[in-house]
Amino acid sequence: MKKKILAFIMAAATCFSLTACNTDPAGAGNSNASNPDAGNSNAGDSTPAGDGSAIDLVVWGPEEDQTFLTGLIEDFKKQYPDQTFNIQLGVESEATAKDTVLTDPSAAADVYAFASDQLNALVAASALANLTDLSDAFKAITGSSIDDIMAQNIDGAVAAATKDGKYYALPLGAGNNFFMFYDKSKITADDVKTWSSLLEAASAAGKKAGMVFSSGWYNGGFFLGAGFTASMNDDGTTNIDWNKTSADGISGVDVVEGMITIASNPAFMAIADNDISNQIASGELCAVVTGSWDMLTCETAWGAENVGVAKLPTYSCAGKEVQQGCYSGFKLMGVNGMSKQVGWAAVLAEFLTNESAQMKRYDARQLAPTNIKASESDAVKANEMLAASIAQDAACGVLQDVGDKYWDPTATLGELIAQGQLKSGDTAAIQAALDTMVEGVTAPVE
Repeated sequence: MKKKILAFIMAAATCFSLTACNTDPAGAGNSNASNPDAGNSNAGDSTPAGDGSAIDLVVWGPEEDQTFLTGLIEDFKKQYPDQTFNIQLGVESEATAKDTVLTDPSAAADVYAFASDQLNALVAASALANLTDLSDAFKAITGSSIDDIMAQNIDGAVAAATKDGKYYALPLGAGNNFFMFYDKSKITADDVKTWSSLLEAASAAGKKAGMVFSSGWYNGGFFLGAGFTASMNDDGTTNIDWNKTSADGISGVDVVEGMITIASNPAFMAIADNDISNQIASGELCAVVTGSWDMLTCETAWGAENVGVAKLPTYSCAGKEVQQGCYSGFKLMGVNGMSKQVGWAAVLAEFLTNESAQMKRYDARQLAPTNIKASESDAVKANEMLAASIAQDAACGVLQDVGDKYWDPTATLGELIAQGQLKSGDTAAIQAALDTMVEGVTAPVE
């Protein structure tokens, strides 16, 4: 197995010198290259032997994954007992990984999880290693090429990890969309079919139904369901038509009026971004729009037997009931293109995202696997929450592909609605707010 380590070091070093990463993929400064015994290992041994020098790596993952990741990292060390690793684990949400990494990519973690819509910006900043160019080196130590690894995952996840025909991340999980969780002891499956019936039932139960309005990820679902679009151009700018009339004959003003009707209802809770889990735990909610990551929080707050899941409700808009849509995406695991141990980081990233890891992550967090074998397991197929996620995507799920300028203006629009600063019937003010939002979203990339 030392032969595999040697091949890995040499191939990875060659690969990344060509990509100007100036890295030392597997401790190449103290590598096996001068070890006369490197060619005398048992090729069938699955435990590679290192040279004794420690490999320092940093991994970032969300707070809810810390215990789970700690166990996986210990399993990784056991996989390579002859190699010493110093692996530090830090907290970083997939949702905010891009912003933190881009502050200083050279100081960021070697391995980190992130949402798939962040890939383009991370690649542009050299904050993601080109895993395709590492394929031969990777195969030398793991026995599988990057193509082999990707073929084990569903097509959508592979596409989300790909840019210009190259792989820049490993699929971590699917179901990165949002739908409705509700407390079956308070409201019924029929209640959650429309926002009007949901809020009426929540009021009768002395509870609230909530979602985040101050985020373009969540509030975009109202526009997507009404036939509006938002898409990213090759230069990183965003096309968006929310201040016009959609192909379905609904105006952007109509959508905002529908949102105002929801937000102004006393039984509605406008939740701050990144505060959903806390509000579920508070006990005030009987229904909430969120994703699979909050399943366990709902079970704790309401009791596992009381947690219901469903696609998003319809909402009243322009005299009709419109299905609320959602953005869909994937969670990915990336290797920092500026890592000093980029080779070993890639091996660790694969270990944290393989079939076994995805099933363990599913067991711990109910996160939908992208690995084909894992997604076909009996446990995953029987999961009601994943069925709701799939139903939402089927009803109106849109793969998220927007530029960086999209987020702040859409969040501001949602906040204006949530705080009651836009009033029903004030068409001129609503149209002006939409125009301002679109102007900000479509601004050139600096």
